[in-house]
This record gives sequence, C-alpha cells and structure tokens, in this order.
Amino acid sequence: MKKFLTNKQMWGTIIAIVLLAFCLKDIRLSELQDLSQRVNYYYLIPATLASFVFIIFRALRWRMMIVRQMELPYVRGVCLYSAGQVLNIVMPVLTGQVGRLFLFSKKLALRKTFIFSTIVLEILFDALSLIIFIFFTSLAFAFPEEYRFLSYILAGATALLLAILYLITTYQARIEELARRKMAHRWPGVYIGAKKFVRSFTKGIMLIRSSQHMAGQVVYSLASWTAHMLVIWFLYESFGFELPIAAAAAIMIINSIVLMVPLTPGNAGTFEFAVSTSLAAFSIGRTDAVLFALALHLMDLLPIIVMGAIFFRIEKISLRELKAKASEQQAEPSIIDALSDSDECVEKEKV
Repeated sequence: MKKFLTNKQMWGTIIAIVLLAFCLKDIRLSELQDLSQRVNYYYLIPATLASFVFIIFRALRWRMMIVRQMELPYVRGVCLYSAGQVLNIVMPVLTGQVGRLFLFSKKLALRKTFIFSTIVLEILFDALSLIIFIFFTSLAFAFPEEYRFLSYILAGATALLLAILYLITTYQARIEELARRKMAHRWPGVYIGAKKFVRSFTKGIMLIRSSQHMAGQVVYSLASWTAHMLVIWFLYESFGFELPIAAAAAIMIINSIVLMVPLTPGNAGTFEFAVSTSLAAFSIGRTDAVLFALALHLMDLLPIIVMGAIFFRIEKISLRELKAKASEQQAEPSIIDALSDSDECVEKEKV
C-alpha cells in the first residue's frame, strides 16, 4: 500500500489524465473540423525548424558549461543533451533530473556532483533570460496582472540563487574549514562526503566568475528562448491568431515559470492547462487555445524525441535501466547521497 501511495510515476500519470480530460472536455468534432480548414500548414515548417534550434542552443550552452572538464563533439553533445531531456519527459517530479545525472555521469565519466552543478546553472541562466524577456515584453504591453506576481517571485529567487552561488565560489575555503571544525571529529564520513561535494560543485559553477563564460551563457540562453518564442509566433500565424510577437514572448514566459517543477511525465496536462489558460488572457477561444497548446507541446517534444532516440540507439543505452536507477533515488536523502558519490577512484582521506 505504501509503495502504491508513493509511486510518483503513477500519480503523475493520473494528474496528466485528469488535466487533459478537463482541457478537452468541451471540444466538439465540428470545432476540430473548422480549425483544420483554417490552419495554415506552411507555417509549421519554420515552427519545427525553430523548435530544433531551441534544443540545439540549449545543448550548446550545456556543452560550454563542461568544456573546462572535457571537450565534447558538437553533434554528440546535442544528442546526449536531448537524451537527457527524454528522461525529463518520461519521468515526473524531478526524477528525470536524477536520470540525467546517471546518464551524463555514465557517458562522460564525470562526477554526479559536477553534473548537478550544471543543472543548477541551467536553471539560473534560464531564469535570467526570462527576466530579460519580461522586461522587454513589458515595454510592448502590460503583462497580464494575474501572472505579474510570478515575475516578482522569479526575480527574487534568481537574485538569491546568484548570490548563493557567488558566495560559494568566493568563500569555498572558509566553508570547508567551517565544515571541518563542526563535523570532522563528530561525523567524519559526512565531513568527507560534504567536502567532496563542495569541491566538485564549486568546480562546476566557477564559470560564473568568468565574464567571458557568463556572456557566452547569456547569449546561448537568449538565443534559445528567442527560438522558442518564434516557435510560438509561427504557430500563432498557423492558427490565424491576430497576436503580436510580444504576446508569444508572454506565453513563453508564463508557461516556463508555471512548469519549472514538472508534475507529470513530459508535463502532459499541466502544459496544456498552463498554455490554454494564459491564452485566455488574450481573448483566444477555449477550443482554439487548447488545440494550440497541444500543437505547441508536440512541437516542443519532437526534436527532443528524435535526437534523443538517435543517441539511445547509437550508444545502445536502455531507457528502462536509467529509469529504474533514477527511481531508486527518489527519496531526497538518497539523491544527496547519490550526488556525493564519485564515479572516479578517489583516495580515502584521513581526518
């Protein structure tokens, strides 16, 4: 019974089914037929291309994060990153990120803690990019008031995260010394694990102290989100929505903030609910909004599935095996233990 109640995959699937049913319940066949006649399918071509560009820029940004540790060929880096995103699609409630840790650690022979630091940096640069988009979008028109508080939360959380990362990189030695004094004699095993964690994590986030790397990360981030904005705008044109490109940026921002913590596999249901609800603020009819959300979701998933499947096939990796390993680490303490684990041979330290 306990296993049943704590099965995140099952609960994520149930939530997805309920939300999808809610979104689709009022759609009639006649409305589907009417929309199919109105859609301009030619706009789906540039929308699809922009969707691939979005993932490629994100993959190149991630590749730049690990370049100090290893040189990764561009094509392999893009396909590996896409394979990691596949795990995010099929696993809910952040367990997909744990799967990414196992996948990247296994294929690149890097410490899980270092890989975890790149995930933290991805969140940071995505948040910075969205804040920039919020600023410029607000110049075009007033951001929907019901979502305005989300932008304040995003700005505050981003500033806090950036400050924490900067303090860690600046006072690493002091943090290690404090840990040594407080834990070395009382909990030697915990101290050694914490020391390895801090050193490896700091190595990963050290690029925020480099203006060149910071600039590169921001450029890749802005380029990727611009591509995603174009995906939404081309779909606007395909569906015949009379909305400016700034509205595409607003939908992208709202959707990204709402879905920062995935609740369902592939954000199924939650994605459609978030997009269709935000489109209502622009006076788009419910049926058109829901069908647009479904089309956008499929457009977002297409490049990830295609390039990720290529990687899994070439590398002969079992998706089921990765899911099983990630599921074993669902409990929060276990995740921390996994991050502290090294995939390298590390000499035992004397306390």
